[in-house]
Amino acid sequence: MRQLRPRLVVTFHTTSGAIAAEQLCRRLGLEGKLISVPRRITSDCGMAWSAPPELREALAARLREAGVETAGWYELEL
Repeated sequence: MRQLRPRLVVTFHTTSGAIAAEQLCRRLGLEGKLISVPRRITSDCGMAWSAPPELREALAARLREAGVETAGWYELEL
């Protein structure tokens, strides 16, 4: 069985927002990946960005600068 670890999960209002976040993070070399929104979270879009919790501030700043709108920020064991 896979060991759970803390993850930052960022949700988006639209799929295009989630994809824009993925492209931005890849371009900037920020660790993370696009995932399906976990069942314990509700979201307009079925996709979310999962990253290490310690990247929260950097990720928030970069998404804000790029104009990528987020729906929610969560810290979960995944």
